[in-house]
Parts: sequence; C-alpha cells; structure tokens
Amino acid sequence: MKRIVKFLVVVACSITVYFSVAQAANASYAVIDAETGRLLQGSNPHGQAPIASLTKMWTALIAIENSNLQDEVVISRDAVMSEGSSIYLEQGEKVPVETLLYGLMLRSGNDAAWALAEHAGGSVPGFVDLMNEKAMLYGLNQTYFTNPSGLHHDYHLSSAFDTAQMLRIAMENETFYKIASTINYKSSTKNGTTWQNKHRLLREQVGAVAGKTGFTKVAGRTLATYFEKDQKKVIVVTLNESNDWNVHKSLAQQVFAKYSLVTVAKKGKYKVTNNRSVNLEEPIQLLLTKQEQKELKNVLQISRNENVNFGNWNIFLNDQRIFSKKVTLNK
Repeated sequence: MKRIVKFLVVVACSITVYFSVAQAANASYAVIDAETGRLLQGSNPHGQAPIASLTKMWTALIAIENSNLQDEVVISRDAVMSEGSSIYLEQGEKVPVETLLYGLMLRSGNDAAWALAEHAGGSVPGFVDLMNEKAMLYGLNQTYFTNPSGLHHDYHLSSAFDTAQMLRIAMENETFYKIASTINYKSSTKNGTTWQNKHRLLREQVGAVAGKTGFTKVAGRTLATYFEKDQKKVIVVTLNESNDWNVHKSLAQQVFAKYSLVTVAKKGKYKVTNNRSVNLEEPIQLLLTKQEQKELKNVLQISRNENVNFGNWNIFLNDQRIFSKKVTLNK
C-alpha cells in the first residue's frame, strides 16, 4: 500500500521532501538510545576524562575484528607482567582468543588485554593504532587510547558520551554481544577457574544485559551498562561516580519512564513524486518523549538525477537531525 505525502521542491542539487508521520563533583554521565546513539540525558557528557577498564570494550571489538576466535595465543612474559587486574595467565601457555576475550570482559584481565593486543595488532603499539583508527572512523572525537587495558596515562581519555557509543557499536557485533552478556564462563586456561562477570547488575533483575566495570585511582569508578525493557534499549555510562550501581539503575528507570518507543514511519512505500516512491523496508522506531513526538520532522533527500536510485530519510527534532537512514527509490 502506497502512502501519499506532500513535498517541497528546493531548487538545488537535490529534492527535499517534508512530511509528517503520525552527581558527584567531577563525575559525568551519558544515557543514549542504544539503537540510534542519540543522547537522551547527561551531565558533562562530552567532557574528557579517564575511563579506566571501560577501554576494554573497544579492545575486545578490535581483537574480534582482527582475529580468529580459535587462534591460539602464546602468552608472552610482557603479558604476564602486565600491571593491574589479572586472570593469572602463565608465560608460554597457549590460550584461544575466545578465552582471552572472556577473561578480558568478565574479569577485566590486563594480561588478557596485552596478549590480545600482541596477537591481533602484531604489537601493543600496533594494536593501539587500530583502536585509535576505528575511534576516528566512528567520530569518537573526545577519545584517544595509549594502551589496550585502560591503565592511567595523561593522554588516555574519552568522554561518557563517546564511551556509550563504544558499547553501542560493539554490541552490534554478535560475538561481542554474546561475551559481554555472559555471567559465568568456565575458562580453558591452565588454572581452569570459572569466571563470574564483575558487572553485578547483570545478575540482578533490573534489565541489564551487558556492560563493563572499571577503576583506577585517577579515574575513580567507571561503569557502562546496556539496558533493555519493553523493547526499549538504552546505554548508561558513568565516569568517576562512586555510587554507580544505584545511579545506573535510577537513570535507566527515569529514561524508560520518560521515553516511549514510537513508530515514526511504518514499513512500506511512500510516493514522493509523480514517478518515484521510497521503499522503507522496516519501520523507523525512536525513543521519544510526548513533547518530542509533536516536534518531529521527516525529511527525505533525493537527487534530482532520476538515475540515482537511493536517498536519505532523515528525522529532525528542533532542527537537529536525530536519525538518518539510506533508502531505496523506485520508479
């Protein structure tokens, strides 16, 4: 079924179609829509700060993308001697990448981070370069890494908003999703222990699906949590927040109560000119307040060249674009 929409032609290089479709001091935080990345709530969300072991979310993603899970990593002396939290690897033992990833995410092993970096990047500096390149690719402009574990360095910084985006991007990877949401894992290392996820909210009935903990003396307590409730998905990140467990639960509850999951455009075909229509292959759903629902603008941008068979479906709120999706044009 086609839906007829009104449009406005702008004399430029494209046709634009408008239509309506019915804390503590030094702490910072961000709550984002886990589907779109839109900032829903925050305090100093873009301020740079150390993020400690939340770094390991990005380390895990880079390692997954640049390794085979069944690759066996020979643990080096440098990895064993890594400062900070450890999964107690032994020099010379061979450990699958997959096991190291579980040790990294569930127990925050700095030795696992070092071993993965050496394997996937050829060297730790080489791996850190991969981390920074991907951060730049995704526009994480407040983020810079100097190591794969999150140990303190004056230049190793991010922001609550960027860190929330890291978790959102990483959760799109099925392997990362599986590992980050695991509560208990029987390791295949020589010590053969069962690792329990340090993120305790995953063991409580509060809608927490995945996340990562962190701490250094300089960064304080850092925490990232992916929440789901009634098909709503949000990510909460706090930096230097001593009461982080309670703050995360409270922020998630506030956002779930304030925002509704709204279908702003249904799946189907929309006629935009006499001879062209847009095919929306799946509905567009956004987290919106009641007031925001009244202020949305759907803006479809298509080329004046009729041989171009795609356009961009944008959604604006108070002149700020909050959603963009490439769509197919049909004649």
